[in-house]
Amino acid sequence: MRKIIAATFVSLDGIMQAPGGPEEDPVGGFKFGGWTFHYFDEVAGAALDELFSKPFALLLGRRTYDIFAAYWPYQKDPIADAFNPATKYVATHRPDSLTWQNTQSLGSDIVARLEELKQEDGPDLLIQGSGNLIQTLLANGLIDEIRLMTFPLLLGKGKRLFGDGAMPAAFKLVKSQASTTGVIMATYERAGEIRTGSFAQQEPSEAELERRKTWK
Repeated sequence: MRKIIAATFVSLDGIMQAPGGPEEDPVGGFKFGGWTFHYFDEVAGAALDELFSKPFALLLGRRTYDIFAAYWPYQKDPIADAFNPATKYVATHRPDSLTWQNTQSLGSDIVARLEELKQEDGPDLLIQGSGNLIQTLLANGLIDEIRLMTFPLLLGKGKRLFGDGAMPAAFKLVKSQASTTGVIMATYERAGEIRTGSFAQQEPSEAELERRKTWK
C-alpha cells in the first residue's frame, strides 16, 4: 500500500503560500513570496536531500504543476534528477495540456483515483506545494504523513496549510530537528482518532467511594 506524504514549508501562523519566490503565487495581493530563502542552511538542505532520496511519485495541483513544469525540466541538479523521471499525478481540468514527461491527470474524481493509487504497488505519493489539493486530501482523510518545515516568521494573510474543512485526526511525532536558522523540521504520522479528556476535578462515583472505604 502506498502512502500519501505532504511535505510543506509553513510559517508560524500557518501560511504556505509562495515560499519560493516573489512571482510564484501573488494571488490575493500576497507580498512575501520567497519567504524561505534566507533560512536555508546545510541542515535544512540535508533534510530535503533525505526527502527526495527514496523513490516517489509527485502529487500536484495544477498551479504547482505549471510552476514546476516551467522550471525543473531545464535544470541539472539532484532535485531535477529526481523530479523529471518521476511519475506526476495532477489535479486538473485541462489534461490535454500536461506536457511534462511522465505526467498523468487524476481525472474527474480525484478522491476516488487517489484511493485507487494508494492500494496499488509503487512508490509513495509526495505532495509538493498544491495548497488547494491538500485541502481536498485533508477533508477526506487521505494524507498519511505530514513533513513540515516551520519557519520562524509571521506572514499574516495568505493561503493556509490547514483550512476549516480538515477532517479531525490525531498524528504522532516520529522525527524532529532544528536548523541553525531556527527552522523546525518535523515528521508526523497518522495515529487514529482524537482522544479527549478533562483536567477538571470530578466527584468520585458511589462505587469509587465504596472502594475507598475498603482501603481504610
